[in-house]
Amino acid sequence: MTVSADVWQARAAMCELLALSFRYPEDRVLADAVASGEWGEAAEEIAGALDLDWSADVAAGAAEGAAFDDPAELQRALRAEATRLFVGAPEPAVSPYEGVWRAKDDGVQALLFVNPHSMEVERFCKACGLGRPEGTNEPLDAAWTELELLEYLALRAAADAAEADGIAGDAAAVENVVEDDETLDEFEDAGEPGEVVASADLPGGSPEAAWDEFVAEHARQWMPQFAAAVQEESRVPFYATAASLLAAFIG
Repeated sequence: MTVSADVWQARAAMCELLALSFRYPEDRVLADAVASGEWGEAAEEIAGALDLDWSADVAAGAAEGAAFDDPAELQRALRAEATRLFVGAPEPAVSPYEGVWRAKDDGVQALLFVNPHSMEVERFCKACGLGRPEGTNEPLDAAWTELELLEYLALRAAADAAEADGIAGDAAAVENVVEDDETLDEFEDAGEPGEVVASADLPGGSPEAAWDEFVAEHARQWMPQFAAAVQEESRVPFYATAASLLAAFIG
């Protein structure tokens, strides 16, 4: 079934929102969006565009921002909970890494970086022209990083779909977003600066095929369990809300 450029752009927007939701909140962007209600409005709008069975009105924590008079207070709560959930001392309450979840399924010890699933994700990213930024030491199979990879592929697919429909202006606009997107924080170009892997050279031979392959072989193999665990473990309702949205989108 052919997917329209509008649907691909909605998928990209969902991935961007979810990556923001689970990435450690270094700045106030997430807290401000939640406290103002913008996060819930965006989630509802994108879920509707994708015809997902999800509503912010019934998801736990949808109005959490209203409980905080000061967004800075919400920021502190989100940071503390993100640390407890995804970093932990010594272990996170919920690991955000595919390799850890897949190791459990395989019945083997979970090792960051050097497990086969994490290495497969890294190879897949490199095949898409994306690599780990220099000087960083974060596995590329984190939930937020995989979502950013899917965002990138969805934007590429949106550009191809717009071009196929003869909407040159829309295709050019999406291509510009792909090239300039500052939300793809977890990656740097794996090739020469400014070099973009041609669609035909992506895994499967197109952005659409690469998306389908990554979702089937990676995202759907562990993100539903991750989302369920976050909903069960979270003490800050926002993360349960974000996890329910992830489950509706990926599941």
